[in-house]
Amino acid sequence: MQAARGASLTGDAHDQSVDRPTPRRASRTRLLVLFAGVALAAYAVDVVSKIVAVEKLTDRPDVKLVGDLFVLHLVRNSGAAFSTGTGYTEIFTCVAIVAVLVILYVVRRVGSAGWAVALGLLLAGVGGNLTDRLVREPGPLRGHVIDFFMLPHWPIFNVADMCIDAAAVLILVQVYRGVRVDGSRTARDDTPEQSSETTA
Repeated sequence: MQAARGASLTGDAHDQSVDRPTPRRASRTRLLVLFAGVALAAYAVDVVSKIVAVEKLTDRPDVKLVGDLFVLHLVRNSGAAFSTGTGYTEIFTCVAIVAVLVILYVVRRVGSAGWAVALGLLLAGVGGNLTDRLVREPGPLRGHVIDFFMLPHWPIFNVADMCIDAAAVLILVQVYRGVRVDGSRTARDDTPEQSSETTA
């Protein structure tokens, strides 16, 4: 009787431990929620800002927010940055689709808040401009990206471009710090700790 009861209790404890999420799994879930929140918020800002820009700036004079330093000027860009490659819109669209798929694949291993934010911004930026390529004139895969922020001696850009640039900076910071996507550290960051232990 006691053995049976003990076996039952052991089995229940085992079942509960299986059902209970591990700390690592819970942490990964929080990071994925952070990634999704950043991506959705930034993507929404980009889409809404482009809708407002098209509505308010089409066939209207430029809006000078800070003199000639910061101007709202609507353009429809069929190419890449600096309006290069205007004849390869379909190729840019396909590259963007692949980029979105790669980001969604990589983020499954995310183990760092910095990487979660960076990948979220990157997805929002690539996805925002990809949406223009898919739904705006002159047609699917050939749509023109809406740009409307203008600075002196700089190509006209949008919120999606800002997200991509911010993501690039965060990724460079993570790489410099030696933090991998999964949150682990490179051997270079471990070296000072090892040398200090040896010295001690």
